[in-house]
Amino acid sequence: MKLEEIDTLDWAKSEGLLPAIVQDARSGAVLMLGYMNRESLAETLANQRVTFFSRSKNRLWTKGETSGHYLNVVSVHADCDNDTLLITADPQGPTCHKGSESCFGSVDTDTSRISFLSMLENVIAQRVRDRPDGSYTARIWAEGPNRIAQKVGEEGVEVALAAVTQPDERLIGESADLLFHLALLLKSRNLSLADAVAELERRHAKRG
Repeated sequence: MKLEEIDTLDWAKSEGLLPAIVQDARSGAVLMLGYMNRESLAETLANQRVTFFSRSKNRLWTKGETSGHYLNVVSVHADCDNDTLLITADPQGPTCHKGSESCFGSVDTDTSRISFLSMLENVIAQRVRDRPDGSYTARIWAEGPNRIAQKVGEEGVEVALAAVTQPDERLIGESADLLFHLALLLKSRNLSLADAVAELERRHAKRG
């Protein structure tokens, strides 16, 4: 959506406020629901950070303005009736003030476990940005891409060995180590696990 499209929305239906659903652009997880007026939507589009209208505070508020856990905008779309917004965003940390990825909590399903990879990448980005003392992520990041690539190679070997000589629990543990280091390596090239998944989707589409 572009700034000039704001006036095409049906602001009259709900007294100048439209519900705005925020979805993680990578995992697809629904993160939260807020409300926007014309000004907050304009602010969102201009600054590329999700900004709502707070009905309780009666003012605009940018999600993350206190915590630093901003929602960086990827896209904004209106529904078919032009009275509801769907925003895909890149969350910079947990969305919920209680510390969870989503304001709707977490559901113990295979889908939510897969979406945790997106949360993992957010945690990695935060560790890289803040460099907290004692952080393994920050330490290995500081050692550079070559060291991270070496760790990916080492963990790949460990996975292969566990597959042929160790019980399932060990294979799962080594696979988790590999996924973590792979996510960190991709981050060093400004890429993500979603990019690898997109490549798998492209290959699948080609094969019909």
